[in-house]
Amino acid sequence: MKFMHWLLVGCVVALPLSASAQWQWIDKDGKKVFSDQAPPPDVPEKNILRRSGTPPPRPAAGIDAPAAEGAEAGVAPKARESAAAPKPSGVDKELEEKTKKAEAEEKAKRAAEEAKVAKAKADNCARAREGKSTLDSGIRIAKVNAKGEREIMDDSARVAEQKRIQSVIDSDCK
Repeated sequence: MKFMHWLLVGCVVALPLSASAQWQWIDKDGKKVFSDQAPPPDVPEKNILRRSGTPPPRPAAGIDAPAAEGAEAGVAPKARESAAAPKPSGVDKELEEKTKKAEAEEKAKRAAEEAKVAKAKADNCARAREGKSTLDSGIRIAKVNAKGEREIMDDSARVAEQKRIQSVIDSDCK
């Protein structure tokens, strides 16, 4: 019974150790942050004090601990630091590829839209030129009014229509 009691006490005491933070960094306000998740991307590399899976830094007892470890292992302290710290790539390659792809898609979309507008202008130009040649020929032209009746254009209506068609030609036929 006594053994079970001590085993239970030992488990209760060891429980908080498993819930300890794995990451430690200094935020933009200068406060230490402890978390089980990685810091946000805007935290500089130099402000990350402890990473997931790495032991906490040991207090130095008069001797610089990394220098002593490097001397013991036969590795220079600078080489050990550069090997331990991952170098930031600067720009994420996947993000760069996605950005280039999005820019290419936007450019293609813009070009398709410009081609569509150019085709519509060319069609309008062709129709306006046909209409102008019909009006310039002098033949009688009949239009259907709002009541559905045929009306033959008089000279004033013909001149107004010629001006309208000429403005379409001026804007679309360049």
